[in-house]
Amino acid sequence: MISFLAPILSVVFGVTIVLLYSKSKPLNLKLFLAFSGAFLLSTTIFELLPEVYTNLQTKKIGLFIMGGILLQILLEFYSKGAEHGHLHQHDAKSVFPWFLFTSLGIHAFFEGFPLKDHHNIIIGVVIHKIPIAILITTYLLKSKLPKSQIVLFLIIFTLMTPLGSISAELLSISQTLIYSVNAIVIGMFLHISTTILFESSEGHHFNLNKILMIIGAVILAYFI
Repeated sequence: MISFLAPILSVVFGVTIVLLYSKSKPLNLKLFLAFSGAFLLSTTIFELLPEVYTNLQTKKIGLFIMGGILLQILLEFYSKGAEHGHLHQHDAKSVFPWFLFTSLGIHAFFEGFPLKDHHNIIIGVVIHKIPIAILITTYLLKSKLPKSQIVLFLIIFTLMTPLGSISAELLSISQTLIYSVNAIVIGMFLHISTTILFESSEGHHFNLNKILMIIGAVILAYFI
């Protein structure tokens, strides 16, 4: 149940922040993104990687992980990097963003697969989804889309991760298939989280606050 509800609540929380927050001051999410990227990367390495390497052939795992990285790169051509905090307001238009909608939906669907058996991954996905929900909601509200389309976009985006969890339940008769999909998700998570960490500093200068956020996220992921 928690793997179903937690992703939904994280998006609702992100949307609520945008609706309640003063429009006079833009939200600075760089440190939050750095923390979320480090936490997601840590939980992926601490939990998902050891599991798939214990249950699948080594080279096959590597192939699936590289496939996940490639899939995420392809998705980002259409989402413009929304999964790791790159969503530019000047791109907002009155035409429904089908490419953004589809790529984010596919990404959200896949990230739901490992949630069934990994509670720490649930926390990582929740922390990851909050800033992304904030960015997407801000983008949509500043676009010229009708409110009905904005609501539809957010509802479907909210439900895609739980749908991934349900699909994992249905496919659990084949553990090999679940581990294979999880290896693909690992590749997606590795690409997203490392990209967030590389891009969360202005001008890629040394940032002590960012370093402390990353260290804190790693420690939390290790001991939680």
